[in-house]
Amino acid sequence: MDIVVVGRHAELPEKFRRHVDEKLAKVEQLAPRAQRIDVEVTHENNPRLAGIRERVELTVVDSGPVVRAEATADDRYAALDLAAGRLLERLRRNRDRRKGHRGNTPLTPVDVRPPEPVVDTEPAPAPAPGEAVEHVLGDSPVVIREKVHEAHPMTVDDALYEMEMVGHDFYLFIDAETAQPSVAYRRHGWSYGVIKLDTPVMRAGLAGSAGQAAAAG
Repeated sequence: MDIVVVGRHAELPEKFRRHVDEKLAKVEQLAPRAQRIDVEVTHENNPRLAGIRERVELTVVDSGPVVRAEATADDRYAALDLAAGRLLERLRRNRDRRKGHRGNTPLTPVDVRPPEPVVDTEPAPAPAPGEAVEHVLGDSPVVIREKVHEAHPMTVDDALYEMEMVGHDFYLFIDAETAQPSVAYRRHGWSYGVIKLDTPVMRAGLAGSAGQAAAAG
């Protein structure tokens, strides 16, 4: 398993890189199929952010769901220790979940492809899956960061789990039961919310599926 360490606005001495190897040594035990761990260290030059001037982001690249953790502190060693602790805890939960789901019947694949649009001109190429692209919004100083992820139908429960694994406050997914684009998000405490998109195309697809099921019955 490779550990790739990258510094942004920061010089990373060999001593710190050795500390990274030591802190992440247990990852291979919890995720034996992990191919790589990406470690990104960012130094914030703003003196007003002295207490959180060091940010460490850890990402485990595996055949399963992506597991992430990050932390900030006034010292990169402290930030690494915090992020590594969160990462190991999420990997333990992921391992336990995999054990509990062994032997379960997989969900039936759902066709969620939208109708192909008819265009007169060839559109600009979209970002490749996992690739981030930044562009400016018109003449404004607003910068938009666009990223494309592969979508696999999943249940709300699985979406909430994936959201916890990456440490985000929201998670975009395709509902396996309705084929609707949906967003799960964190509310207060341990409560969550789900927003689903309803469009004429989606309604027509659901109605067609219901009609086929009725005819088959």
